[in-house]
Amino acid sequence: MTVVPDSPTRTQLRDPVTLLNATHPHIREYTYNVLESPGSVGVTIWEREIKLLMRDNVMVRDMAERVLGQAVAYTLTAMERRDVHIGVGKTVDIGVHQLILDTPVYFALCEVYNGGKYKHHAPLIERRRDGLVGRTAEVIRANGFAVDEELWAMDDPDCSPCDDKVPDSH
Repeated sequence: MTVVPDSPTRTQLRDPVTLLNATHPHIREYTYNVLESPGSVGVTIWEREIKLLMRDNVMVRDMAERVLGQAVAYTLTAMERRDVHIGVGKTVDIGVHQLILDTPVYFALCEVYNGGKYKHHAPLIERRRDGLVGRTAEVIRANGFAVDEELWAMDDPDCSPCDDKVPDSH
């Protein structure tokens, strides 16, 4: 079952913060690390991922929030729009990797937004240079999310090595 707690309308954009935080009740593995460990108590899932991005990528908060917001938008769009091949640039990919590496949170994302099916990350070795990043931003916008034009434009010519040939991968 796919849950869409925040559906897009003509006037309302989907909110990555709300969508990521909606996974909280679905986190069932390593709950101590995610929900109860020092630094995690009382922290939303969004705030947890921001703190991890800032810890591991030496980002200022504003940039961490921008990257994570676009990573959530990309990841959910990849799950919901299996009919369209999409891919991220290096900058947004930092946030995508953050989500995937925090596996209890990523499993919950897959449960809530991908019908319980795991969405694989199966990158190619070489980066693509075919304009996929710019096209991806348009797909994300059409899927109801705000697009951070600057983040997508800076990596447009140099896509991450995304591959949609593996079943249910991005």
